[in-house]
Amino acid sequence: MFSSAFRRYLPVLDWGRNYNKDSFSNDMIAAVIVTIMLIPQSLAYALLAGLPPEMGLYASILPIILYAIFGTSRALAVGPVAVVSLMTAASIGQIAESGTAGYAIAALTLAMLSGGILLLMGVFRLGFLANFLSHPVIAGFITASGVLIASSQLKHILGVDAKGHTLVEIVISIGSHLGEVNWVTLVIGVCATAFLFWVRKGLKPLLLGMGAKPRVADVITKAGPVAAVVVTTAVVWLLGLEQSGVKIVGAVPQSLPPLTMPSFSSELLGSLFVPALLISVIGFVESVSVAQTLAAKKRQRIDPDQELIGLGAANLGAAFTGGFPVTGGFSRSVVNFDAGAETPAAGAYTAVGLAIAAVSLTPLIFFLPKATLAATIIVAVLSLVNFSILKHSWNYSKSDFTAVSATILLTLGFGVETGVSAGVLLSIGLYLYKTSRPHIAEVGLVPGTEHFRNINRHEVLTKPEMLTIRIDESLYFANARFLEDYIYDRAVGDEALQHVVLQCSAVNEVDLSALESLEAINHRLEDAGIKLHLSEVKGPVMDRLKRSHFLEDLTGQVFLSQFHAQEELAPLTSSPVEKASA
Repeated sequence: MFSSAFRRYLPVLDWGRNYNKDSFSNDMIAAVIVTIMLIPQSLAYALLAGLPPEMGLYASILPIILYAIFGTSRALAVGPVAVVSLMTAASIGQIAESGTAGYAIAALTLAMLSGGILLLMGVFRLGFLANFLSHPVIAGFITASGVLIASSQLKHILGVDAKGHTLVEIVISIGSHLGEVNWVTLVIGVCATAFLFWVRKGLKPLLLGMGAKPRVADVITKAGPVAAVVVTTAVVWLLGLEQSGVKIVGAVPQSLPPLTMPSFSSELLGSLFVPALLISVIGFVESVSVAQTLAAKKRQRIDPDQELIGLGAANLGAAFTGGFPVTGGFSRSVVNFDAGAETPAAGAYTAVGLAIAAVSLTPLIFFLPKATLAATIIVAVLSLVNFSILKHSWNYSKSDFTAVSATILLTLGFGVETGVSAGVLLSIGLYLYKTSRPHIAEVGLVPGTEHFRNINRHEVLTKPEMLTIRIDESLYFANARFLEDYIYDRAVGDEALQHVVLQCSAVNEVDLSALESLEAINHRLEDAGIKLHLSEVKGPVMDRLKRSHFLEDLTGQVFLSQFHAQEELAPLTSSPVEKASA
């Protein structure tokens, strides 16, 4: 038992027992490919977060190793991602000025808080809380974030100083500096962006058409951003373009991740708690959705609660080794999976590759133009933008469309924290509204069967002395009065009515408020000379009802099936023809 619990919290002990040479070979190949991809991405996402580029590398070393030990996904690649980097910049930008020591310390503290929140959620199995972020809200938030991220990087493409955390602020700020555009920077940025778009869409088909093997073509395509980095760095260095105003990365420390200490200031912790909570939940939802998708392809499974612990450990690692908040990234995880990664060890090997890069390659990026990193970010995040969700949600569900559109508009107009918070609150509010007015159908017997269907959709058999109502929702405090009013309105003035049957086939829960409503319905119908019956009550619901006096006071009976209730209370004889379902 102890050994089993130990393996639950340390999944490395599970997959590590069966690790072999084939796994090592496949993991190493995947690690090389992901490392090539991750070097420019890490630098770019640090830029997006408003942090020194080396912090992007640091956030991709120890966090990956810790996730490999504590995480359950065999293919998830952990590190800085676009959305979390944007949220980091928005959170700490309100507390300190970018480029200052206070800004970096705030990033470390944010990672520590996020790691602590994720760790506690995992230990107490609170992963279900992420379910309050509905898919429409997540889709809307990611789409709006992609637009915000891409627009925020235009200043680096144009070579101007611009600020802002909302789309309006960014557009106004960039517009006011258009007269200061650095044309050399613009040429570099536009060329790098165009090249990276071509690499993403056209390079692999070209290589395959030239006879290259799929694996070779894939590796070369993934190395596209590295090629852009190498070429633009060389051009700036050879032509001395930094003298022409092209902004470059500059000196990057040539070292392994340092041991750092976040701030424990109560004021700073209080200011960052809500942003850390939002980053934790958003990061977890993004990470676990990717992990589950990839695991399903190999008929594997992940443990969401253990994923919280793995991501929590990764963020704590980032906080104490010079990083910032991290999570599982979609693009690099897919690359890791497609490259043949078999175990989380691939992530550990990637960390080793990045550590080598941090020690030996950082002097080579001194002349790397920030416009190239901005191009890398823009190309990466525009794939996240999906405005088709608006059309799809409009056609399928107007309430989901409301949640999506509100999340997009509020995120663009007021920032990421306001957008995602409003989206969550709106989703919960719409859910409560819908469930407070559940679908209730009056049903009758379909001729020649034992099935009961909506009288407004089918030609069915009914008797005037018996009313059968099917409630298509669990009964709780928000909808109990709605059911009461429906039954009273239907029963008033119906002199022939003798029996009301509540068909409970869709009722999974009856809370105390709903129980009191059922008792009130029972008493009021009794006063009117009408008996109340129940049918098709589920076992857990019946167990709960048995712990009350309701069943003893019930004027009617509880039937195993609605057909039995019909046969005993009001037998039917005629058989009209069924009408097609609407």
